[in-house]
Amino acid sequence: MAKAKTTWKIKSYGLYSAWDRDSRDLPEIKDFTMEIPARVGVEFGFILQIKKGRGKQIYFTIEHPPFLNESGQIAPPFTGEVYIRSNEWSFFLGDTIWEPVHDKIGPWRLIAELEGEIMADKTFQVVSDY
Repeated sequence: MAKAKTTWKIKSYGLYSAWDRDSRDLPEIKDFTMEIPARVGVEFGFILQIKKGRGKQIYFTIEHPPFLNESGQIAPPFTGEVYIRSNEWSFFLGDTIWEPVHDKIGPWRLIAELEGEIMADKTFQVVSDY
């Protein structure tokens, strides 16, 4: 019998409540939007709902405006991977705004891939909140 194909969909995207990365609970959607106010602590991104993918690995990339890292160099895109833990699983990919705010303004592209196929690709515009 053929193995069931992994399926996914974007459940929500936009502004979220604060996310505790150490908790199993995902943040709650506050507003469906692609325009993000540049305020410290604002959480944004998307939640993917994945079925029949247990044990597979999601690779993600967050491309952001050029800002300096702790070493004084332009920070590279954020990348990482996460394993799908169950056959019906939800995954939050996002970021938050931190000081200094001015260098976070601009496009933030969030990409999630599974086995070389793009699952989600969203570009959020972080805009001045003045």
